[in-house]
Amino acid sequence: MGKFGLFGKLIAKDGERETLVNILLEAAESMENLDECEVYLVNVSSDEPNSVFVYEVWKDENAHKASLSLEVTQTLIQRAKPIIAGMERISTLLPIGGKSFT
Repeated sequence: MGKFGLFGKLIAKDGERETLVNILLEAAESMENLDECEVYLVNVSSDEPNSVFVYEVWKDENAHKASLSLEVTQTLIQRAKPIIAGMERISTLLPIGGKSFT
């Protein structure tokens, strides 16, 4: 099984994008010592004031699924739910190589 990548979009309720960004940055920080997570990037767009984009690369799809059951992940999901107006999985990817952001 090869690497597993996701590119997703979360839409915050009006005025809540920065709060959502901060929660997602906490998620990224919680992944620092999780070897199975190779990339977790939080991005915003100047064209979409309520949107936050997350790019993730995992050792494999099972590693990503397992991360969703971690206590820290569940806590962050519960904090984010009330301020999320919508979500979209833009693409599931098969990462090949390149340079990661550090």
